[in-house]
Amino acid sequence: MQQVRVTDLAALLASLDAGTRPVLLDVREPWEVQTASFTLPGVDSLAIPMNELPGRLDELDPEQPVLSLCHHGMRSLQVAAFLERQGFDQVFNVAGGIDAWSREVDASVPLY
Repeated sequence: MQQVRVTDLAALLASLDAGTRPVLLDVREPWEVQTASFTLPGVDSLAIPMNELPGRLDELDPEQPVLSLCHHGMRSLQVAAFLERQGFDQVFNVAGGIDAWSREVDASVPLY
């Protein structure tokens, strides 16, 4: 698993093989996703709360790069490690989470 800073997401996406469509896996609770969210061009978004992921693992493609996101980066780090143990080999933890996105990339995304 690799850590990726929110300010480096565009460079990471540009470095992926052509035709590769990553997924932004938001592991926050539904109320958190409603409070603050963002999308990335060329990236699929999927919200699965951390505690539901084991039962919904079939919604993810192990061949697809996964960008794991939460509020500050700790839940997403645990999810990224879990995904690696399940055989996913292109897993990236979004360091600092959506809080960092709001502070460093897009201040229109609410802080909470």
